[in-house]
Amino acid sequence: MEEVDKILIHSLRQTGTDVGKDVQSVKHFTSELIVEAVVRCLRVIDSTLGSGLSPSLPPGMSARFRVGMSLAQACQDLGYKGEIGYQTFLYSNEPEIRSLLMFLVEKLPKESAEAMDQPAGKSAILQKSIAAQIKAQLSIPWLPPSCRLPLLSKTQNPGSWHSFHSHNLSLPYSLKVPGKKPLKEEMDYRKDFLPPVTAQPSQHASVPASLLEQHAGELSAAQEWENEWNSQGLLSRLTPEEYRSRKRARLQKRIEEQLRTATQPRPDTLGVHRSGSDLTDLLQSFGGSTVAGDILSKGTRFTHTEKFTFTQEPEKAAQQMAAVASSLPSSHQSEEDLLASLQRQLQQLSLSLEEVGGDMRQLTVSVHQVSDELKQKELSNAEKEDSVRVKKQTIDLLPNAEDNLVKLQALVEGSAKRVVNLATQWENHRAPLIDEHRRLKMLCSNREVESSRKLSEIKELHDKIRQSAEEAKKKEGLYKQLITEFESLAKDVNRSAYTMKILEIVGNIRKQKEEITKILSETKDLQKEINSLTGKLDRTFAVTDELVFKDAKKDESVRKSYKYLAALHENCTQLIQTIEDTGTIMREIRDLEEQIETENGKKTVSNLEKILEDYKAIRQENSVLAAKIRDA
Repeated sequence: MEEVDKILIHSLRQTGTDVGKDVQSVKHFTSELIVEAVVRCLRVIDSTLGSGLSPSLPPGMSARFRVGMSLAQACQDLGYKGEIGYQTFLYSNEPEIRSLLMFLVEKLPKESAEAMDQPAGKSAILQKSIAAQIKAQLSIPWLPPSCRLPLLSKTQNPGSWHSFHSHNLSLPYSLKVPGKKPLKEEMDYRKDFLPPVTAQPSQHASVPASLLEQHAGELSAAQEWENEWNSQGLLSRLTPEEYRSRKRARLQKRIEEQLRTATQPRPDTLGVHRSGSDLTDLLQSFGGSTVAGDILSKGTRFTHTEKFTFTQEPEKAAQQMAAVASSLPSSHQSEEDLLASLQRQLQQLSLSLEEVGGDMRQLTVSVHQVSDELKQKELSNAEKEDSVRVKKQTIDLLPNAEDNLVKLQALVEGSAKRVVNLATQWENHRAPLIDEHRRLKMLCSNREVESSRKLSEIKELHDKIRQSAEEAKKKEGLYKQLITEFESLAKDVNRSAYTMKILEIVGNIRKQKEEITKILSETKDLQKEINSLTGKLDRTFAVTDELVFKDAKKDESVRKSYKYLAALHENCTQLIQTIEDTGTIMREIRDLEEQIETENGKKTVSNLEKILEDYKAIRQENSVLAAKIRDA
């Protein structure tokens, strides 16, 4: 049992149970340690069963009984078939606790499955410890500050709260552009002037939020690029650099078109806009080869009409400006009157501008309608001219109709022969062209099938590469975790000693099995021999009894021998029965001795003392509660 207890203690320590180094066997377990071990195991096996259970015993006896009943019910729900109740935890004995802990340890998830399902590495160990701390804190009920114990005052004490604010961070690795070497000035700036990440946010509490935001953005960008490359990039049959450059060129062209469109004046505006000259440099920076005059000169028919209209009447505009200047008030007027008059004139000008804009829009619509009607008239005139020309030629041919008919018939026959000849020549050219077209089409389809097959193979290879990279990353993390665990293990442990001990245990078990098999075989042989001797004795007695009984009818001395024979047989039967009863009594004695040892191991006396103490404590609690009720 010593080796079994060591294995149990090692497994309980892996679940997070605080088993002291002085505890070397299950018989040294206290009630508090038993409750903690069972709760930790239940939380690892099934979090729903162990989430509402506390790993520590409360001070009150009634609460202890409730905790014991809850643990017993949870173990029964998990499938434990042995006898279990509150007494198993409060008044424990060694065999019951050992069997219960063995059942729970067997129910624990295997390390291999856990390692495959969870990420490995130092980060995984940190996450496990964080999750354990959070679960431990969540399992403790919340209490008001006035009712908290010292432990709860530490864990439930409100600390400083910070809102989640993120700031843009400047990271050296995020500034790298694929296929472009960083400049020396940039490298000097990063090395000498770029502050560290912890100093870039305005508040130190915003550093985790900023890092999380930066990492989430980079991760989403990488995932979007991977999805776009797998869906569109592979179909384009370009390298990633060429695909990026083509995408950048398309974006630049769209921006240039948008800016070029924005420079064109709208119908409801007057005069020449100055925005075109402001956007000239910007267009040239995007690779545009046009100058400001070219940009502004290119436009719709309305823009040319508008420009022509407003350039044809400069004298009229000058007269309006002179009228406005003449209508301005003199210098001796007050500033308020000047401002009011200017506002009125501005309103009048705005109204006149709106009227002119409305007239221009109506004129533009009418010009469009007239141009459409003109196009329709030109088409109808062209059709009529064609029909008139045909009719005129027909009328010119009417005076010499017979000769013209003969000529027309000869022309038709010549045309028919020429058409037949051309058709024959076309067929001669068409047959090899069709064969060539079919051959090229088949070759093209074969190439498309081959390219699609290769594309699917490339996608499968990409998936396999990604899966292999993920598996390699997991295995590398697992390797790092195993290295960390190996380094954390005690160095004075000798593997060969444990191996020898395991081999010795296996050898002892094998010897015990051989001895048990030998004893069983000897017992079977003895039982066969006893059965054969008993049968032989019965048969011998039956034959002897029959022979002696025949002679006893004739001779008195033989009659006495018969009586002695019967008495001897009866005495031998009683002796055999006595020997069997002695063996049965010896077995019962051994069973009773084992039961006595078992009862001694159950610590009955100490449990009775604990029960009496708990009974006194319950009576005292009941008396206190009764006194409180009377006072109330």
